[in-house]
Amino acid sequence: MSISSSLTIAQLNPDGSVPVPTPPDAAANAAAEALQREAQFEALQTQVEELQEILAKPLTEILADREKFKDAAAAWDSFGAMWMLSQRAMKRVALDLAAQQGVSEEEVVARAMRHATDVLNGDGENLGGTIAAAQLAHIARHRALLRKQFR
Repeated sequence: MSISSSLTIAQLNPDGSVPVPTPPDAAANAAAEALQREAQFEALQTQVEELQEILAKPLTEILADREKFKDAAAAWDSFGAMWMLSQRAMKRVALDLAAQQGVSEEEVVARAMRHATDVLNGDGENLGGTIAAAQLAHIARHRALLRKQFR
């Protein structure tokens, strides 16, 4: 490479001063920053488009979606109440039967906790067939939370 091919002639600024050349690293950094700003802009553009889609819906459709969510939440709330009531009723039956056999409430609770722990820690433990495979899969998805509860 000859010296003449690596030389560039600087253009004077309008005021007659000589511009200070930018080092090559600064140009690369500027290009990287420009790419980053462009990516941020595109992400923001996508968010705006998604919001525009929501806002373009008629208010009745937005409210209908909200009603569906409220109905689903109410159904889950009802299911939770039903589940809690059935669990308490079964506990009462278990305690009554245990009392008839001379087994204390503490022993009944300790046995129940052992069974729960066996299900959470065992591979395929289904409490003598009382837990279906789909229920075991559901329990497995929530294993971390359930382990905290059944300590």
